[in-house]
Order: sequence, then C-alpha cells, then structure tokens
Amino acid sequence: MRPNGLRTLWQQGGAAANGWLAIPNGFSAEVMAHQGWDSLTIDMQHGVVDYQAMVSMLQAISTTPTVPVVRVPWLEPGILMKTLDAGAYAVICPMVNTREDAQKLVAWTNYAPRGTRSFGPVRATLYGGADYPQHANDTVVRFAMIETRQALDNLDDILSVEGLDAVYIGPSDLSLSLGCRPVFDDLDPDAAQAVDHILGRAKAHGVVAGIHNGTPESALARIAKGFQFVTISSDARLIAAGAQQVISKMRAAPAPKASGAY
Repeated sequence: MRPNGLRTLWQQGGAAANGWLAIPNGFSAEVMAHQGWDSLTIDMQHGVVDYQAMVSMLQAISTTPTVPVVRVPWLEPGILMKTLDAGAYAVICPMVNTREDAQKLVAWTNYAPRGTRSFGPVRATLYGGADYPQHANDTVVRFAMIETRQALDNLDDILSVEGLDAVYIGPSDLSLSLGCRPVFDDLDPDAAQAVDHILGRAKAHGVVAGIHNGTPESALARIAKGFQFVTISSDARLIAAGAQQVISKMRAAPAPKASGAY
C-alpha cells in the first residue's frame, strides 16, 4: 500500500505544512498540489465543496506526492466512510467533545475487528494499492478537532482513546467558546493558554497536535513550540491576497499615458 507521508514525516520528528482547499475545483486543487505542500485538506465542513467536487479534487492531488486530507462536515459514519472510500489518507472531524465522540471517530474509520467501517474502498484501492484493505487501519490518519470548552474539559479522556492519531485545533471556534475573539494567530490570553494546554497534553499522550494559522510566521512559531501539522491560509485567501497585491500596486502607480494619445 502507498505509504502515508504524514506518518513518515511525523516518525522522523518533522512537521507538515498543510494547505487548505475551499474552492470546489479539480484544477485549482491540482495547482495547489504542485506547489510542494506536504498535505492538502479539502474542507467539506465550511464553504462550498460537495462530495463529487471532493472526489475530483482528490484525483487532482493524486498527481503529486502531497497527502490528501479531508475535513468532513461532522461526526457521522456515512460521510467518514465514503470519504475514505474515495481515497482520503487522513480525516479531520469537527467538534469532537467527549471520549465517546473520539471512540466513534476511531471505530467508524477502522475495519473490523478494530472498528465498524463498512467495506467498499472503490477509489481507495486505485490510490492506495490493491492491498489497501490489509493496511488501511494502520495507514489512515484520524484527527479529532478540539474547539470547545467541553472538549477542553474532556481533553485527557479524548486523547487517551486508542487509535486516535492526532488532534487539530480550530482557533476561531475555540476562542468563541472561551468568550474570546475568533482569530487564527493573535489569540486572546485565555485562548492562547488553552492552545498551549492542548499541545502539552497531546505530547503527554503521544498524539500529534495540529492547528490552523493565518500566516507562515505564526505557523513557524507554532512548529517551534511542538506542533507537527500546521495549516497556512487557504487557496481562496491566497488568491485574494495575491490579487490584492497586484491591484494595490496598479492603483498606487501614476496612471501612464497610452502611447500615441492626444
């Protein structure tokens, strides 16, 4: 079976630079994949990506070594299993708030006897290889999103669930839950303290910690703290930022006179 580059990178002590895909288009996903990201996450929770668009985006990512990740809309067995059947090598599940939630995530993404994932890897065998069924349980990565006060209260119970590989912090939702501003980087003190606490407990349990970031500078600072999966911006935000740079330069420059103008 094709190895999971995230697991390989983490075993070597490295950190993954993860891109974020909000645009439901195979070509834009292919362009992003060819820029050298360690992984790319297709976001089905927020935004406009549906299942069929996700499949075409996974196919586009497959043209590169970039690891295909999907954030599913919710903790629900059908979409988790269909996402893995389509060839996702990691799933990020929102709003995992209790030990029971984490246990469901692990069960629904593992074949028996470890779990209750239904068998039907229709595209996963094309991407992963004919021996996908024998190795999928040990290859797929499972992220639980920690983004509420309830999840903080149950953090050690969540992290102790066998088979949970990683946690992913949503800074905005976590901040809102704690009565703070919903931002990615410059967190209010209570939210910043919560992020540090999650990172510390994840390390203690041997679970990889990931987090969303707005800038490369923030992502690098968090890698230095011990995060091993950092998302920087998104395809839509990067397009907007690049366009804004071009337009701002055009608007700031003196308007040139066209050659031959009267």
